[in-house]
Amino acid sequence: MNTHVRKARGERLLGAERSFRSGGLAARLIRHAPAAFFHRQLDRIDAGLDHGAIEGHLPDGSVRMLGGRGKGPVAVVHVQSWSALVRLALSGSVGWYRAWDRGEWSSVDPVPLFDLFMRNAESLGRVARARGPWRWINRAAHFLNRNSRRGARRNILAHYDLGNDFYRLWLDEGLNYSSALFTDAAQTLEEAQAAKVDAILDRLDLRSGSRLLEIGCGWGALAERAVERHDVLYTGITLSPAQAEVAAARLAAVDLSDRSRIALCDYRDMTGAFDAIASVEMVEAVGQAYWPAYLDTIARLLRPGGKAAIQYIAINDALFERYAASSDFIQAHIFPGGCLISESRFRALAEARGLAWRDVRRFGGDYAETLREWRARFDAAVGDGRLPAGFDDRFVGLWRYYLQYCEGGFRGGGIDVAQVTLEKAG
Repeated sequence: MNTHVRKARGERLLGAERSFRSGGLAARLIRHAPAAFFHRQLDRIDAGLDHGAIEGHLPDGSVRMLGGRGKGPVAVVHVQSWSALVRLALSGSVGWYRAWDRGEWSSVDPVPLFDLFMRNAESLGRVARARGPWRWINRAAHFLNRNSRRGARRNILAHYDLGNDFYRLWLDEGLNYSSALFTDAAQTLEEAQAAKVDAILDRLDLRSGSRLLEIGCGWGALAERAVERHDVLYTGITLSPAQAEVAAARLAAVDLSDRSRIALCDYRDMTGAFDAIASVEMVEAVGQAYWPAYLDTIARLLRPGGKAAIQYIAINDALFERYAASSDFIQAHIFPGGCLISESRFRALAEARGLAWRDVRRFGGDYAETLREWRARFDAAVGDGRLPAGFDDRFVGLWRYYLQYCEGGFRGGGIDVAQVTLEKAG
């Protein structure tokens, strides 16, 4: 592992927090306002909860039940300081995380709360979105993380080069860092991840000798399986040296003819002609401004009649404009420069480039289960003292919060994961 990664161990992700981004100064000034002021904010949350309920234990000693008018989960939340509500009102999910990190609110199980925020996102409107100058501050910070060639490398290093020893603790044995596909309730995570990889490969009509490119090869799970199943000529690209090291070793172990390779390469710089392209949950790291370049690359590299299999995470089109207008907790602290796709916008861009949109399969519920399993493994590693050196308690809290936040989002239904086949005309 690189020395700079060893020293940084999550430092950039934690350091993304700045008091001005999360409404910290305003929270300190406003928290002493009369309790009635904060109850009016809670009234707005109550009015927006069409599904499920929140049992709120509040700093003034009162307990309020918000929502409860429609079916849905019930979240129990303890608000220790009114500052938490100030941060939520001003800086949305970025402020809400900061409030949790500072102990201004807590919950034994925050997954139902995140589920509720997503399940009721349309009716809540801007209640949990950054507003005023904080919206523009968060948006500007996100812009600085845009995925230019230099920015993309920096963003990938911030997340994926936390260390292979870290990811091995809680991912499956194949090191798949994307949603599994549970075709049977009795499946293990390893089996469901293998089913996901096979489902991607099944879309590509691969044969012995086919030239396969994977954009965003991760730690090599798909590479290994593709070479074993089809004896393809495989090329995988990534910007993460840590991932490339593992992927290359796995590929070398199964590709005895040494016809395949792993390369540190930006997708925009890739050349050649390929019969098939796979890309599993890489497009979320591209950023909206670069969707055209990503799809241009696929259209340029695919041979006529070739197919690309894409696994992507999409946010409900009705939510996309508000989502894209600022930046959320994930973009600020977990995936710098990231952006979930709007399926309708992304599909239109693909079709404009001669890539037919075929055979969509959605499985968001499986992602919720994948995240639940990851969190159980992560918690077990922390509890057993197996976490590698260099990660402090704040990072552990950040990572657990991230896994819970995403699980709740998928359970709430406003975000989904899907596979699609893009076919280039012959």
